[in-house]
Amino acid sequence: MSETPDGVEVRPYEPGDAAAFWELKRGFELGIGEGTGGDDKLSTYEAKLTDDYRERYLSWVERCATDDPGCVVVAEASSDGGEDGEDGEGGDDGTSDGRDGADTTLVGYAFALPEEMTFIWDAAVLNELFLDADYRGTGVADELMAAVLDHARSQDLPLDRIVLDVDEANGRARAFYERYGFDHWGELVARDL
Repeated sequence: MSETPDGVEVRPYEPGDAAAFWELKRGFELGIGEGTGGDDKLSTYEAKLTDDYRERYLSWVERCATDDPGCVVVAEASSDGGEDGEDGEGGDDGTSDGRDGADTTLVGYAFALPEEMTFIWDAAVLNELFLDADYRGTGVADELMAAVLDHARSQDLPLDRIVLDVDEANGRARAFYERYGFDHWGELVARDL
């Protein structure tokens, strides 16, 4: 899809990305709990990250990516892997040996809900956008957002709009979305079941 100046390629999610994608998802969830709420919020988000949740979540990601290709994109960083990168085998740490002997690792993702789910909000929905802290401020988040917006524009939407929810305590994310023209549009409220 695109190549950033930092050697990070944004591309559609592939089934082989699951293990590294899950580690990013954990970072997303734990960041929400740690950075935008007290100890109760963190423990709530930590508690849901079970093996069962992992399997169900990754299965859902796979279905979404299959049903609406491009709705899930990943940012993949590559570095020269030298001779170790020539066997084409991946590691257990979320890295793999990529093209031309380069070691690759996923450093971020963006997940727009598939077109069939646009009636939830009568719009495209940016479900999640997450970037490893080491890559924030490098332009990679902009590449992920561009991919999501391009994909959303390709969907047959009831309203030509994209929505997301962002915690009011997450100032960095709010500033990022505001830079892209996102405005307050209603309020999401929740309660325990």
